[in-house]
Amino acid sequence: MFFASVLVIGLQTFNFAYVWFTQYNFKKIIGSLYWRRGNWALIVLYALTVFVMSKLFGALKVGYMRVLDVIISQILSVLCSNIVAYIQLALIGRWKFTQYVEPMLWLTAVNLAAVILWVVFVRLVYAYIYPPKQVIMIYDSKNPERLLKKISSRADKYIISEAVSFSRGMAYIEERISNYQGVIIGDMPSHERNLLLKYCFEKNIRCYCSPKVSDIMIMSAEKIHMFDTPLLLFRNRGLTVEQQGTKRLFDLICSLLGLLLLSPLLLLIALLIKVYDGGPVFYRQERLTKDGKVFMVYKFRSMSVDSEKNGARLAMKNDNRVTPIGRVLRNIHFDELPQLFNILQGDMSLVGPRPERPEIAAEYAREIPEFTYRLKVKAGLTGYAQVYGKYNTTPYDKLKLDLTYIENYSFFLDIQLIATTVKILFQKENTEGVEQWQVTAATKEEQKEKPEDLD
Repeated sequence: MFFASVLVIGLQTFNFAYVWFTQYNFKKIIGSLYWRRGNWALIVLYALTVFVMSKLFGALKVGYMRVLDVIISQILSVLCSNIVAYIQLALIGRWKFTQYVEPMLWLTAVNLAAVILWVVFVRLVYAYIYPPKQVIMIYDSKNPERLLKKISSRADKYIISEAVSFSRGMAYIEERISNYQGVIIGDMPSHERNLLLKYCFEKNIRCYCSPKVSDIMIMSAEKIHMFDTPLLLFRNRGLTVEQQGTKRLFDLICSLLGLLLLSPLLLLIALLIKVYDGGPVFYRQERLTKDGKVFMVYKFRSMSVDSEKNGARLAMKNDNRVTPIGRVLRNIHFDELPQLFNILQGDMSLVGPRPERPEIAAEYAREIPEFTYRLKVKAGLTGYAQVYGKYNTTPYDKLKLDLTYIENYSFFLDIQLIATTVKILFQKENTEGVEQWQVTAATKEEQKEKPEDLD
């Protein structure tokens, strides 16, 4: 994968160098002084730009993500890299941003074709070298159906050939494990899980395990070697003062720029909603943010005005209460854009856990006491759970994703999550409603639920 990554970045860089030397008047712009080092510096800068964009969008994870996801990531990486490169050339050449666009458009087209072919080819090679692993799942008393369904959706990576209850005993489990390439450990008490982990470690058996909340804290702990016994330090303080200040400044700049640049689009959406049925444009609802503070979240209304006539309920797949305009807005997440005002006011951040309703959060907390841990940081327009989860991801799994973000926060992680969020616009599965069979705290509180509370 390392050499495959070098290949695709090198190929794009070679194409850029060809366009630079043949289509742009490089001799006049930079010249040939100092053995053309200015030209080589420009080419190296382009390669670094491609690398950074590829990392931001996850465009090099061919063996990790689905083929379509990688293709979308590569397309976004190519477009962003070439936009940045063209701006650099325009500044260096001192020409208008509308001049000499054609060579860059040709470069973009060629690089798009190249990266798509690269993804398909490397994926075929990867699948040949690493075929799907035959694995066995070990579960406790809890029904493993949900985890089985999730893992089975990636048949290109894993094939669950057998599921065994831990109640069968370690002797039987050890005998069955020897027939497979890996073990998936379902949700079970720590003692039983530790027995399985140690056995797999001893026998060099690949093992997959869904982490508990305490595991996420341990993974982010600071290692201390002051004595002959290692220690783990848990600071448990959320973000530092410096991190909060940097995050707030970034939020202010981005929300102001976003509102300024998107104002024509916001006005158009508001007009379409108003013209469709004459109802209100915005929807407001109480939500929770840092330290349990209650605020009013803003969204574009995506449901019909009379959506409560048969009683309030959580949105389902193909819900007929969602208006045609609202359906489009939901699919591309544009119903969330008014939350830029919440970010500007300081109630939300660009990146953080999604804000929950106070009533729903209280219901979740009764079943999952750790659910309040999410409130160590401000609620976010996008976040770890929004990027790596789905709308119908269980509350406990969303909690673990949010805690992963809080415990591993960095400014670069925020940038990466914002970049990755763009891909969600092309992934309908992230906007799917709750299935009819799914039971959540929200469905238990159905009679208290407002029709717009869909996240």
